[in-house]
Amino acid sequence: MLEAQFDAEFLPIPLPDYREQSVAEMRASVRDFHEFVARRHTVREFSSRLVPRDIIEQCILTAGRAPSGANHQPWHFAVIGNAAMKKTIREGAEAEEREFYAGRAGVEWLAALKPIGTDPAKPFLETAPWLICIFGARRSKGADGRGYRNYYVPESVSIATGFLVLALHNAGLATLTHTPAPMGFLNEICERPKTEKPYILLVTGYPDEGAKIPKHATVKKPLDQIATFF
Repeated sequence: MLEAQFDAEFLPIPLPDYREQSVAEMRASVRDFHEFVARRHTVREFSSRLVPRDIIEQCILTAGRAPSGANHQPWHFAVIGNAAMKKTIREGAEAEEREFYAGRAGVEWLAALKPIGTDPAKPFLETAPWLICIFGARRSKGADGRGYRNYYVPESVSIATGFLVLALHNAGLATLTHTPAPMGFLNEICERPKTEKPYILLVTGYPDEGAKIPKHATVKKPLDQIATFF
């Protein structure tokens, strides 16, 4: 939430920056964008090549343009490039993952993961140049110490994460959305308050030269299975 929003009155302004497209332009745009998005793949084999910080910063600024409940923007992106911190995060994540694969997940979940080829080892958490831990804040505090409640936090954080994944893809970087469960250990490592919940650990960088992806992951549902028109 912006400080200026406290007790502010509704102040409408003309819609800025909108550019209408012809129907032909729209058809071309949506086809091109679909092809662009279809080239995005989740990667688990990353190169250690450095990615300049300013590129990550710009992608996060793009994520910050996402809509959110009451425009409170209840997200925080903890960006980790420090090798020691990445090692600590890997150790914490792998500890949780070992318990997950040892039985916490259950037979059905493990069967669903089998064609994806995952296991408790998460070397990419150290190899990739950047980890972005995405937190959502149930409550936030203004500069004057005044606290306020945030609304639609999971929905807002999810939308911002989608923006961020596509911004990184647009920069030519690969991504992996990793969700060790539980993720509470990330609050301490990233020095975030308990009022914030870690939702996703986003791994990003260049894909390894020999990176492979599971064939199963390339199969996407057709339109008639994901949409209903009335």
